[in-house]
Amino acid sequence: MKFDVKRQYVLTKSDKQAGLTLLEMMIALAVAAIVLTVVAPSIQSIVGKNRIVAEINEFSSVVQFARYTAIDQSSDTVVCPAADFANCSTNWNQAKIVFIDNNGNNQRDSSEPLLMTSEAISAKNEMTGPNGSIVFFDSGATNASISVKICPDNNNAAIARSININAQGRVRVSTDSNRDGIFEDADGNPITCV
Repeated sequence: MKFDVKRQYVLTKSDKQAGLTLLEMMIALAVAAIVLTVVAPSIQSIVGKNRIVAEINEFSSVVQFARYTAIDQSSDTVVCPAADFANCSTNWNQAKIVFIDNNGNNQRDSSEPLLMTSEAISAKNEMTGPNGSIVFFDSGATNASISVKICPDNNNAAIARSININAQGRVRVSTDSNRDGIFEDADGNPITCV
């Protein structure tokens, strides 16, 4: 005859499941809510600032590419906004295109290939620029001194930036030279957003 030996387990304090009581969970949620309330605006500000910096850097690279292409190819090179990547417009929120303007009409013709494109800017930002195209001549100079500004949708001038292009074609990103928290345009005036 065989006997089944049944083992008995005795639960010790260390073997029991540990969890949170309802009171502990409520306290943890209250602390989390307070932390999120304090931290969320700071995170939104950082994200907004990073978005503007990324877009100003992308636009700067497009403009510098156009200038170097004009010098390298000894041809007038145009940067302009174009929703359809074909017809230049004056809405700088749209995608940007770069092309060599063989006939000097400041418009991209079917025989003029795209050299570079960029995406439209974020719907949370607004870009303002000249009322027309930016043209770089074979010397690298432009048709005029130009400033292109990017502002957030909340018009917070503290995170606004600009690209400044002088008549010689030099491209400079705005700086905060007086360290007041607001960047200045090419003339040294604080950037304003309306």
